[in-house]
Amino acid sequence: MSTANIGASSQPTLIGSVQRALRLLEAVGAHRDGAPAKQLAREAGLPLPTAYHLLRTLTHEGYLRRENGVFRYGDAAMSLGGVDEREARRAGISDTLAGIGEELGVPLYFAAYREGEVDILAVADGPEFPAVEEWADFRETAHAHAVGQCLLAQLGEEERDEYLARHPVRPLTPYSARDRADLLRRLDGRHRLQPVFEQQEYALGTVCAAFPIVAGTAVATMAVSLPANRVEQLRPVVESLRSRVGELVSSLSFSISI
Repeated sequence: MSTANIGASSQPTLIGSVQRALRLLEAVGAHRDGAPAKQLAREAGLPLPTAYHLLRTLTHEGYLRRENGVFRYGDAAMSLGGVDEREARRAGISDTLAGIGEELGVPLYFAAYREGEVDILAVADGPEFPAVEEWADFRETAHAHAVGQCLLAQLGEEERDEYLARHPVRPLTPYSARDRADLLRRLDGRHRLQPVFEQQEYALGTVCAAFPIVAGTAVATMAVSLPANRVEQLRPVVESLRSRVGELVSSLSFSISI
């Protein structure tokens, strides 16, 4: 076969690959908080092995990034323009967290209390230190995880009561607050700037800690999770993070308001 014939026969294959990749990018763009490979393959109408191959390629080239089991736009895709500003800023904060999380070998979370809800702005994890699986909606279970408890502790009484009226306290594990009164007892007397530590209240086998991020009047927090058998490492990790909060605030605070 001549070189010319090889080029002619490969052209449709290359065009088809580009078309499939674009369908995957469009599917990713339909999910502000990202989506897993299986869902993207289904929405793009692609066989799962094909989708996996293209997702890996797009991630390697910087058009996508994978974190916490889902795919989002990467820097290369954002540089093309037309990407939602919120998504772009969340990507920037994820990159900031990812570097520190990789250095410490822990998953990190950044969240804020906005418009009456817990908003997880970014999660940074890795294969060796996966983030906590969101088996119960983080927005509705602030009473049971360190992120939510840290945010609730920073709220005024009226604003906290409004949240708890919409999202009643219910135990998720044997270690969770049993009811509203139990939660308020746990929060009572806790200084709004103190770190919050919780052990297996949201997920059995997992311990978490969170501390406030002070940025004007914003109510925000950074958190870390660890397997329960590493609980003794939780406080040193938090102290390490807090010692670096100055360098973080300039990178993180702007994204709270978007």
